[in-house]
Amino acid sequence: MRNACVLSLVLAGLAAAQMGPLRPHRENPRWFARPDGKAVVLVGSHVWQNLQDNGLIIRGATGNPPPVFDYAGYLDTLARHGHNFIRLWRWETPRWTDKFTGEVKYAHPHPWLRTGPGLANDGEPKFDLMRLDDTYFERLRSRVKAAQERGMYVSVMLFEGWEIQFSDGWKAHPFHAPNNSNGVEGDTNGDGQGLEYNALGNARVTALQEAYVRKVIDTVNGFDNVLFEIANEAHGGSTAWQYHLIRFIKQYEGKKPKQHPVGMTFQHRGGTNQVLYESPADWVSPNPEAGTWNYRTNPCAECTTKVVLSDTDHLWGHTGGDNIWVWKSFTRGLNVLLMEEMLPSPTWQDSARQAMGQVRRWAERVNLAGMKPSAGSAATGYCLAERGREYLVFQHDKGEFTVDLKDAPGRFKAEWFDVNRNRSVGAGEVMGAGVRTFTTPFPGPAVLYLVKMAE
Repeated sequence: MRNACVLSLVLAGLAAAQMGPLRPHRENPRWFARPDGKAVVLVGSHVWQNLQDNGLIIRGATGNPPPVFDYAGYLDTLARHGHNFIRLWRWETPRWTDKFTGEVKYAHPHPWLRTGPGLANDGEPKFDLMRLDDTYFERLRSRVKAAQERGMYVSVMLFEGWEIQFSDGWKAHPFHAPNNSNGVEGDTNGDGQGLEYNALGNARVTALQEAYVRKVIDTVNGFDNVLFEIANEAHGGSTAWQYHLIRFIKQYEGKKPKQHPVGMTFQHRGGTNQVLYESPADWVSPNPEAGTWNYRTNPCAECTTKVVLSDTDHLWGHTGGDNIWVWKSFTRGLNVLLMEEMLPSPTWQDSARQAMGQVRRWAERVNLAGMKPSAGSAATGYCLAERGREYLVFQHDKGEFTVDLKDAPGRFKAEWFDVNRNRSVGAGEVMGAGVRTFTTPFPGPAVLYLVKMAE
């Protein structure tokens, strides 16, 4: 047993040493690549409490401080499902009324020291926005480190825009003047909402935000498993501010030992996917609508040349996503993320968790760097292919379909994968150089794998 534990730690250390930093793959930029050139698919479940202790949506969690989150247990859950990615959530206001439960909730810790003089609107000492709190940044560092040791990538969320739009959180926000000792007011127009905090125009606010971002970068720059996300669901007027911060991060990290991918996620409300596609970000997370496409039901493979992290947070919130959605997304060249509550869940959510582990295993088995969406190669419309060499076809709604192998002569080894039962079934050999018909040997969604055999 002791030797097995030692071997496990050695393997985990080797995996961590090979992680990154990630870059969009040079030849196939829909995927990230490690420094050794190996393409990587990112899959994982994320939850609001995984950085700050946070009572959000947990019924009955009304105390201050809020319930302590079991981060080690969370990583264990992700590892059991074969996941390799989390969004590390930021929550900016220390006190708000939860619209889902109607209860007053709290979050802790925060990036700035609470020294006063005087009390903020939540009854605690006011924030000093000139003094960063090492407690927050040590927690950030330790959680990124723990994830890296488990072979998991982490997107560090810098700002959170949903709460000031859809809760009463601005009342206690550190950048609302009654809550800080510096006389800083982020609500420039005085309407009580504070949307200007996620926009350019207030030089003092922007300078303080940049100081905080520099501290985050200084804290995690030494890790290989880091990505950055500017803001979760900031409003549509935040575009110039987000573009500015993307460039700011790239410029500041450009002088440091490591550079990490920077992402922009969908702006809600008032955003468009086109704003994401045109941004200076390395990766994006869109909303469902994409012209004739829909990232829920008919994911877009060609809408952007950026890495896409298709996240149920921006498609359904925390009420959607199943194994069919995961496999559709992957075979259209997308990474997949599930937002959830980490509670006993319905079957559809369990199926998504399992499917994310499935696509990660398949991504490591195939030559992912050469695999591109090739909808025309299969009648199902869902196919990743290195044409002439390898095909991964998803069948989601019918038992019989064709695969076009006219430009792929030779023999192919065939294998079925039963998505619902998580098992493979051998299917012998198939000749190329033609259109071939396949019938699944089991009910439910299926994956067909074809790989060229040596002559």
